Parts: sequence; structure tokens; C-alpha cells
Amino acid sequence: MLHTLAGRIPATVDFVPIFEASTVSAVLDHMNNDHPDDNLLIVRAFATADATAAVMTDLDHLGGTWTYEAGDAQAELTVPWSGEISERGEIRREIVALYDTACERLGVAPRPH
Repeated sequence: MLHTLAGRIPATVDFVPIFEASTVSAVLDHMNNDHPDDNLLIVRAFATADATAAVMTDLDHLGGTWTYEAGDAQAELTVPWSGEISERGEIRREIVALYDTACERLGVAPRPH
């Protein structure tokens, strides 16, 4: 049962995702199948240089999330976007920016976009 304040204002609000599940799934599929090396590069730059494997597992309007392996451990990394986003096209821009920053941090020459 939904609790209300003074009988008019809901005390809880359901979270409505910014991006449809199909959009998130398509981006994750693309990153994990077409850009696995980029995932690893991002994790190495933003979490640990010891990472040996990485997959993008989620994203929302605030950032992207990767699960990675380093040694015998598995961990999760969430990297914020440059700002809050709301359009599908902004996802690519933000991931490319993370990739470019990762290359800069690690001293790797980025490939053309």
C-alpha cells in the first residue's frame, strides 16, 4: 500500500529510468562485443592497472559501471559522466570521453573515433 502525507502526496516515488532497457542493453552489447579492450583500458585508468578483464554492466544518466577482475578478486567500478545526461546520443559522447581520458592517463595513443 502506498503511504501518503496528508492523504495527497505520495511518501514514496517509483524510480523511472532515463534510458529504456533496450537502449542500455544495446550499449552494453556493443561495448562488450565490439570494444572489450576499451572496457579494460577504462578500468585500468580509473580503478587499477592490475585489471585483467572488464565488462560494462550498467549505465544510467549519471555514469557507467564496469565489473572487472584483478588478481583473484572481482570488483565493480562506476565512473561518472561529465554531467547528467538524458539523450541516447550523449551516451556515446561520454564513453568516448572516458576512453580518451583513459588513454591520456595511461599514456596510450587513442585510436580515431
